[in-house]
Amino acid sequence: MKIRLSAIALVAGLLSVSAPLSAHHSWPVSYTKLVTVKGTVTAVSWVNPHPMFSLDVQGADGTIEKWSVGGPALTQMERNGWSATTLKVGDTITGIGYQFGDGQKIIRLERVVLADG
Repeated sequence: MKIRLSAIALVAGLLSVSAPLSAHHSWPVSYTKLVTVKGTVTAVSWVNPHPMFSLDVQGADGTIEKWSVGGPALTQMERNGWSATTLKVGDTITGIGYQFGDGQKIIRLERVVLADG
C-alpha cells in the first residue's frame, strides 16, 4: 500500500510539472505567414526564459503601434553572439516572425535585421 501511494504521488507530481512546461513552450502564434515589423526599440527585457523587445512601429496611417517581439531562449541568443547590450533603446530593427493568433501585436522572432544590416 505504501509503494502504491508513493507511485500515485510521483505520477501526480510529474503531471503537475508537465502542464506548465508544455504551456510555456506553446507560443500561441499563427504559422500561416511571417510578419515583418520595423521600428524603434523602446525597451529591452533580457530575462529568462525569453528576451523581449518593445518596438514603436509606424502604422500605414502614420500612427505609432506598440509591438513586442520575443526571441528564443537566452542561451540560444548568447550562442549566436547576442548579449543584454546588443540592442539599446533608440535602435531601429526589423523583426520577422509569427504573430500571436489572436491578433495581439506580439511576434515570436525568427529573424532580426539590425540597422547596419
